[in-house]
Amino acid sequence: MALQLFLRESEVLSSERILQDIVAISQFHRIQGSKELVEAVNYIEEELSAWGVSSRLIRKKYDGRSWYLTLKSPIAWDLVRAEIEIGEHRLDSSRTPLVAMAHSPSGEGEGEILPILREEDWEKAEGKVVLVGEKWRKAYKKANESGAVGFIAYRKGTGNAVPYIGLFLSKDDLRWAKIPALAVPETWANEIIRKHLSRKSPRAKFAVEVEIKDRETLPILYAKIGEPPYILFTAHICHPKPGANDNASGSAMLMELARVLNRLWESSFRFGFAFLWVPEYYGTQAFIEKHAEIEQYYGVINLDMVGGSADRSGSTLMLVRTPLSNFSMLSGVLEASLSLANMGARKSFSGSPLPVLPLKASSYEMGSDHDVFNFFGVPAVMPITWPDRFYHSSEDSPEKISRETLEIVERGVLSAALFLAKAKGKELQRFARGYAMKYLGELAMERTTEEAEKLVMGGLARDSEFLGIELGHRFEKEPWLEWKVRGGISSEILREKDPALAEKFEELTADRMTATHLHELLMLGEKLSQERAYGALREEFGSVDEEKLKELVDILLKAEVIEGV
Repeated sequence: MALQLFLRESEVLSSERILQDIVAISQFHRIQGSKELVEAVNYIEEELSAWGVSSRLIRKKYDGRSWYLTLKSPIAWDLVRAEIEIGEHRLDSSRTPLVAMAHSPSGEGEGEILPILREEDWEKAEGKVVLVGEKWRKAYKKANESGAVGFIAYRKGTGNAVPYIGLFLSKDDLRWAKIPALAVPETWANEIIRKHLSRKSPRAKFAVEVEIKDRETLPILYAKIGEPPYILFTAHICHPKPGANDNASGSAMLMELARVLNRLWESSFRFGFAFLWVPEYYGTQAFIEKHAEIEQYYGVINLDMVGGSADRSGSTLMLVRTPLSNFSMLSGVLEASLSLANMGARKSFSGSPLPVLPLKASSYEMGSDHDVFNFFGVPAVMPITWPDRFYHSSEDSPEKISRETLEIVERGVLSAALFLAKAKGKELQRFARGYAMKYLGELAMERTTEEAEKLVMGGLARDSEFLGIELGHRFEKEPWLEWKVRGGISSEILREKDPALAEKFEELTADRMTATHLHELLMLGEKLSQERAYGALREEFGSVDEEKLKELVDILLKAEVIEGV
């Protein structure tokens, strides 16, 4: 198989170098809006330069006011120190900076802790330190409005780890955001709740010191090798210290891919390669808004959390495919190359190789920077190790990273890129035809594929234009909507129009899969009639809540995010 030849070429990659860069990046507290995020990007830029990879640093700004498509920049914020004492427990920022919630204001104080277990508990919050385990940003605002003197957050499932929870405050939010916000381990929170229910009154003493500046650089690092069109590789560089798997792992792997492809690229390749390090979502939307070369990108491979292990982290290696609206053989090539890279030394009873890691190709899901490129019509996929029991916590440290997983993902990604760039047209055509049959066959075992077949043919036609093959065909579009304000739809963009619409939107999208279905419906709706778009969505995902989606579409129409055609 042609892919196996390119898999052997991928042995030039160094997982040892990736691990070293993960350790280096993990030393920075890479909160969006912070100086250490900029320092982490500077580190990557310097390493690329040492390897002879030319890059460009694009400087946007965090100022709490600027909009990047649908997202408003958080404030420029740096942690100076933070500490909290509850009984015999003490935690400070020298142990983990996550003790201060990202973007918390400064402040200090002490008081009785009030766990918010029921909505009516807010009536007793004045003068208390509230303890909250969900919907933290909304709860933080309510704590300020209720006269609480402090805010403590925890997250279920984190055990003894301190969770990462961000407030992402804007300049306007600072008018009401006055009390310090801290985070504690779930074990502490459970003990506090037990004492509270036993009519004891635990108290907290706390202090948070931060620097809130007028602005900080929002750093976007972009590198290109060869000539267009490009396969674009992306990774988000942000997240708190240590943030080893999320996402020092993706950022470090992207560095190694740039180093190796800078040596491997030849003018005979049908693709050049581009590399993008961004703050998650905000950086990607800022890049696409002003700097992206959308028409020059064949596809995007987004590297997010690529170092989790099956044993320590409890992870499965997932490949999130492109949405049906953006069907591309890119999904199939990466799926096949990851599967080959995942074959280990163990054999079945008859001698067939067995996989090293659990591996699953998944229908499109939202949750990282691949989303934004899909919204703008560029097919984007994402390999990710999920779940990760250390996710967004102080325990996401370099020693949890699996070298074996890094090797599987890096080799799968590089061999896929080389196959697309170098394979003969007849090999690509055969693969594209086979993957289309596989994809449609998977759907057809469960449901009809009338609309899916048209969209797959349209995707293959786009693939063919970039790859120089002849498959698929374009179909005449019958759009029923136009996505006017494009980007990840957030409650904050709706709140600018009508706070009531934002509240309803948050309520209806509490289930994250609903948000995925909504965004895919918008992408389908720009190609198909309303009836056919809903039909395609059912074919892609199976069961969807159409009534809820219709309510959401009505909200977006009222907010003028979309308009009917």
